[in-house]
Amino acid sequence: MAKKPNTPTGSSSAPLLLVGAGLVIIVGILIWQFLSSTVPLSSPSSGSPTADLSIPYSNVPRVSLADAKAAFDQKSAVFVDVRDADSYHAGHIPGALNIPLSEFDASYSQLDPNQWIITYCT
Repeated sequence: MAKKPNTPTGSSSAPLLLVGAGLVIIVGILIWQFLSSTVPLSSPSSGSPTADLSIPYSNVPRVSLADAKAAFDQKSAVFVDVRDADSYHAGHIPGALNIPLSEFDASYSQLDPNQWIITYCT
């Protein structure tokens, strides 16, 4: 006489349901993290600098590349490279002043406050 294989009397789908629910939760958390960490890229249509609360120092107006290029071409702004001297000498915007960020608080007074000042670090 042949014996029947032992089969559990309870539901064998319960562990699979728990694993499936766990995977759904993990995928949901990953999607939520991804969506909350992305920063929307936008440029002002009016051409004027605006503050974006998703970037550091949101109270400092940002200058678009097009506006900075126009200011450079028209010589309507002073460009200040805030990198260290070695980085400045390796390459910088022609005519830019070098005031390293570590010295900026002590040296910014040499700049004309009536002039448009554009600082950069890359």
